Formats: sequence, structure tokens, C-alpha cells
Amino acid sequence: MPPSVTESEVFLAFSTYATIVILKMMLMSPITSYFRFTRKSFANNEDTGMAKSPEQKKKMLVANPDVERVRRCHQNDLENIVPFVVIGLLYALTGPELSSALLHFRVFVGSRLCHTVAYLLPLPQPSRALSWVLDSGEEDHQ
Repeated sequence: MPPSVTESEVFLAFSTYATIVILKMMLMSPITSYFRFTRKSFANNEDTGMAKSPEQKKKMLVANPDVERVRRCHQNDLENIVPFVVIGLLYALTGPELSSALLHFRVFVGSRLCHTVAYLLPLPQPSRALSWVLDSGEEDHQ
């Protein structure tokens, strides 16, 4: 009797790599919060309760470039990781060769990690663009 889908090596590999990128994406929320608090830059008026004066409140509502950079990186994760999970699952269900599937999954995960490092540090272009092209290309090939 053939193994069930959940016992498939490709499905297990997909599950592992999908978990890695989902956890990485989830980590972006606390990183954004950290940047908001350390830069004292908030999106909502009610978040400025620690301000001692109306002028301080106004300053806390001004967008900070560091916070916006982290937010854009998180948004980019949402735009790329969610489709990877859906497309990767469908791909895993087609029964591809394990070596081919591992190549796709590893390139995608590696490029997402490189993209995040390049975005948050920030590294000079074309480092971020190259990592984005890699993971976009992976979505097209699955």
C-alpha cells in the first residue's frame, strides 16, 4: 500500500520549510514592535499614552524610516510566503521527485532569509532585488 500524503518525504520536507518561513514571517511582528518602541514611532494616537505633552504625541505619530523598513519587509513576506505555502502544498501533492522539491523549497527559504537580512541591515542593491528575483522565480517554477 502506498504511503499516505502526510508520510511522503516531499510533504515532510515542504512542512519543514513552510514552518521555517512562517516562523520567520511571524518574527517580523515583534521586530516591528521593538522598532516602534525604541524609535518611539507609533501608528495610532492611543499608542502614544506615554507622551508627556501634546507635542511629544505628535512626534510619536510621525513615520520613522526604520519602522517603515521593517513594516515593508514584513509586508513583502506576506506577499510571498503565503503564496509559497499554497503553491508549495499543491506542488508537494503532485508527487515530485524529492531532490527537485528540496531544491525548490531550499532556494525559496534561503532567498527569503537573504531578502530579510538585505532589507533590515540594509545592504546595498542589488542584494535585496536578487533575493526577491530568486524567490519569485521559484514560485513560477513550482
